Amino acid sequence: MKEPATPPDEAERFAKLRSLNILDTLPEERFDRITRMARRMFNVPVALVSLVDSNRQWFKSNAGLEALETPRCVSLCGHAILGREVFNVPDATRDERFADNPLVVEDPAIRFYAGFPLHLGEGSAIGTLCIIDKEPRHLAEEDFEMLKDLGHMVERELASLQMATTDELTGLSNRRGFNILAEYSLHLCVRQKLPACLAYFDLNKFKPINDRFGHAEGDLALVAFASQIRIVFRESDIFARLGGDEFVVLLTNASKEDTEPVIERFRETVDAYNTVAARGYDIAFAHGLVEFDHQRHDSVEALLADADALMYEAKGKS
Repeated sequence: MKEPATPPDEAERFAKLRSLNILDTLPEERFDRITRMARRMFNVPVALVSLVDSNRQWFKSNAGLEALETPRCVSLCGHAILGREVFNVPDATRDERFADNPLVVEDPAIRFYAGFPLHLGEGSAIGTLCIIDKEPRHLAEEDFEMLKDLGHMVERELASLQMATTDELTGLSNRRGFNILAEYSLHLCVRQKLPACLAYFDLNKFKPINDRFGHAEGDLALVAFASQIRIVFRESDIFARLGGDEFVVLLTNASKEDTEPVIERFRETVDAYNTVAARGYDIAFAHGLVEFDHQRHDSVEALLADADALMYEAKGKS
């Protein structure tokens, strides 16, 4: 049996999946409707919306299958998420990658599998819409197109969930999305005894930018600031626009001592942007920096409150 490889952007893929806050939620008609359509259109016993978690595949919709999840290491969906086209296995018993797979030789006795990888923007897929049969099958070209169409319907439903956790203007997480990701990351830090640090940013003299240059220019300043965050901080860091001109970055496996030079580099990057952009104003910020203490910070909001207080203290001195 060949276990599925790990995508090169696994951390980003996993963060995108977690930001949906969909894992282990109740069934929803909007997804079940699509898997019912898939079963009927392809005349197969099983159709799934499968989301590939860190060590399992979990089924948001499982028409025709009693299981709620299976290990990722034996999942055919784990292979499917590595590409962008339909992953097709006409007869798993004749495929050396899967012939001795427990899902093939035991229940549910998969012979035929076809999975469309579900993407949210660029990068690796977070899961699949897949159809399964206990008999070998060969799909025609028009069948592949129909499965893709159904898969795009699932992607649109997932995108609607993503919008609830994303700031529309900057593309960063919003406060809800940040809280979901940060809670998971902080729990991980506690379990693995890793440090974490939270940086809270507030733009200085942002109101005069809106008053003098207009709100469209103010929006451009917010987008530019978000872009500099993406440039300087790591992909593994969690950054968000909490609202208005307030932004936050959670750095895991980083102490306050590790983070302070990063903040200075960020300030230099913003200053360099001001020089090049020459918009008639400078983007500047105050910040508060707090190291995570799991005994003191029993929630994400408690950590945010400490960093917010330090930021306002720094803002008063600027």
